[in-house]
Amino acid sequence: MPDAELVLRSTRVITPDGTRAASVAVTGGTITAVLPHDAEVPSGARLEDLGDDVLLPGLVDTHVHVNDPGRTEWEGFWTATRAAAAGGITTLVDMPLNSLPPTTTVDNLRLKEEVAAAKAHIDVGFWGGALPGNVKDLRPLHEAGVFGFKAFLSPSGVDEFPHLDQDQLARSLAEIADFGGLLIVHAEDPDHLAAAPQQGGPRYADFLASRPRDAEDTAIAALLAQARRLHARVHVLHLSSSDALPLIRAARAEGVAVTVETCPHYLTLTAEEVPDGASEFKCCPPIRESANQDLLWQALADGTIDCVVTDHSPSTADLKTPDFATAWGGISGLQLSLPAVWTQARERGHGLDDVVRWMSTRTAELVGLRRKGAIEAGRDADFAVLAPDETFTVDPAALQHRNRVTAYAGRTLSGVVKSTWLRGERIVANGEFTEPKGRLLSRTP
Repeated sequence: MPDAELVLRSTRVITPDGTRAASVAVTGGTITAVLPHDAEVPSGARLEDLGDDVLLPGLVDTHVHVNDPGRTEWEGFWTATRAAAAGGITTLVDMPLNSLPPTTTVDNLRLKEEVAAAKAHIDVGFWGGALPGNVKDLRPLHEAGVFGFKAFLSPSGVDEFPHLDQDQLARSLAEIADFGGLLIVHAEDPDHLAAAPQQGGPRYADFLASRPRDAEDTAIAALLAQARRLHARVHVLHLSSSDALPLIRAARAEGVAVTVETCPHYLTLTAEEVPDGASEFKCCPPIRESANQDLLWQALADGTIDCVVTDHSPSTADLKTPDFATAWGGISGLQLSLPAVWTQARERGHGLDDVVRWMSTRTAELVGLRRKGAIEAGRDADFAVLAPDETFTVDPAALQHRNRVTAYAGRTLSGVVKSTWLRGERIVANGEFTEPKGRLLSRTP
């Protein structure tokens, strides 16, 4: 074994070559070697023997609404990054909206960085925003280090972040393609939404009918056509409609540069089980039927869907009214995403190596974080330690989120995160946190 400051040893280490017994050597916050389980520990190195608990790379969540500054009563960098760390997430990328101001100019980005710097328990990067009037700001934001640009094709829910029509989408996408950037898109078609029945009230079936699958499918088809014409790179956010999967497969076969994500709530919750008035389950696009969920899992298995991210979108409890039409739409999931996905994945025959690929490796690849997403030499020593067979019942009072409203309350989940490590330092274990040690991340060329 080379010189090492720290060695983490487990009978189950998830590496790019599979799961195996191994000793992972760490120096200066970087993994220096992955060696046999019984490798001799250098004199002076500290050994952490994890027994049979699984050592996996820290998760990388590329879809998080932290809402700081401006709506910190909804969430904030301190609470969001603590919740993430408690759930085995070591890197997040913050969305440009729901904070005030939104991340749509370099000045606004610098303000957000200043607010986040002292509060981040994990590493944090930032998306920029593409609005109808800010094409001129896109290249400067790219050069300032944002990982790409978020756009809505239908109203976002907040006035300060308006959506793009098709002409505005084309202008923004042409500019982003010109400098080799990435556009990530909330794809629902506003005309299809307007034509859907909008009854309001507490019935989940009425809310589901108000956000039909064809709104997603039409918007995704239009996005793919623009990407094909402009030779642009695009990413479909929070896919919930399985009907769009054939469109995506066909576009990829034609060479369109498109990636796709879905979310834990689409993979673990179903429309049939949502109680009327329970708006903690409201999100847009919505949680759909169990048959739809089965097809999303199949698409994950065959690679049509690339990755799984939380779309953590919290609010204060008073905004989660029993009326689905007026309630804030968003699921809080940072702390519970790993056990929620693992619980369902193992029931469907998937292993933890699959979960790591969806929630760490591919998300790191999406944003070009070459030092994240895998346990191998040269990567950051970011880890989660998981007891995969232990179970727990979700108690909202035990969550680190600022507002402890959760669609998972009372559910029994598999997989207990025992500790989380950032660059070789244990940042949380048994509910005890260190002071913030996260860094701000920028896109690298």
